[in-house]
Amino acid sequence: MGIFTRFRDIITSNISSMLDKAEDPEKLIKLMIREMEDTLIEIKASCANTIATHKKTLRVLDEIKDREDFWETKAQLAVKKGRDDLAREALKEKRRYSQKTESIEVETSELETIVDQYKSDIQTLEGKLKTAREKQRILVQRHRRAQGKKRAQEEIRRADSAEIVQKFDELENHIERMEAEADLINFGKPSSLEDEFENLVADDEIEEQLNKLKDSQSVKKTDKIDK
Repeated sequence: MGIFTRFRDIITSNISSMLDKAEDPEKLIKLMIREMEDTLIEIKASCANTIATHKKTLRVLDEIKDREDFWETKAQLAVKKGRDDLAREALKEKRRYSQKTESIEVETSELETIVDQYKSDIQTLEGKLKTAREKQRILVQRHRRAQGKKRAQEEIRRADSAEIVQKFDELENHIERMEAEADLINFGKPSSLEDEFENLVADDEIEEQLNKLKDSQSVKKTDKIDK
């Protein structure tokens, strides 16, 4: 692909549309920016070469015009001296340089047009490149958010499916069985040490209450005897 073919493709492309439709906008925008940068370097190099050629052509044109003026002066001198034969030869040389001047002037004009086109292309491509760089961060973030949203929606749909609900029910039943098995492991085992001490305290309280009842009954019997 030639430099101008690539350039036209880039200039006529709709960057936003391309990036929005791409499966991987991050990769696409990096490739586009790299392509623009490479194309811009090539266009600037071509423009610099054309400018150099234009300057060289102008120098040649000045030299040819000097030779044209030189033979014009010689023809005038020959006429003054009555040497029409030399004047004719001088005018022939002048005409030869005049023809070169016309040809080179056309060439310089064409080179100027090419340079102007290069400069316009450079300006346009730099604008495209700036736009792409400005959009890169935003579009990459949009792409990542879209990917996250897509994954979330897929998970929501999966969670709503009958298969997932059934798996959750099976998991819940399994956990309930594990809890029941854990409770059965401790069933029928002796009380812990703390429980035994608490039972001792409770026994003491019961014994104390029992003694109080006995004392109370003894007092009542004694009162009856005295009466």
